[in-house]
Amino acid sequence: MSSTSTTAWLDEQDREVAGTIREHGLYIEYVKGCACGECGEAPPFAYSVGLFGLGHPELLIFGVPPVTAAGVINHLFARVRAGADLVPGELVVFDKWPQRIVVEEVPNAGEIVFGANRHHRRPDEDSVPVFQLTWDDVDARFPWDDGYSVAPSVQPRPGTFRP
Repeated sequence: MSSTSTTAWLDEQDREVAGTIREHGLYIEYVKGCACGECGEAPPFAYSVGLFGLGHPELLIFGVPPVTAAGVINHLFARVRAGADLVPGELVVFDKWPQRIVVEEVPNAGEIVFGANRHHRRPDEDSVPVFQLTWDDVDARFPWDDGYSVAPSVQPRPGTFRP
């Protein structure tokens, strides 16, 4: 892509993100990847754009399909918009999703949430804060528990993922 076409594409993306946030309060960026844990590809992930504008860290989730990612992030966005503040270490449960989530800080957010930093006009080295939504497996174990059944590459630990 030429620099002119790249600039035009980025301008269009900026308009789409800003318009979606104006209309819905939040934009969700989904990055495709492989959730098999065996192919060596990066896992899929999604993150919010817009929560930082409400004074809350953005949200990031790995290894789930787009519909699940959107459902989880939108549900938690509604909680935040209603006055809740998610905090690191908090255990989150859902009425309509069997997994539980633990909220964790992401120390290298600037390496992951490029769209959020672009929207909020933050350099990567001074990234918006981000919470990773770490989900448990079908046996209610988290990545730090013995016997966790999900491949580590599907849901990397905070600070270890590099796109």
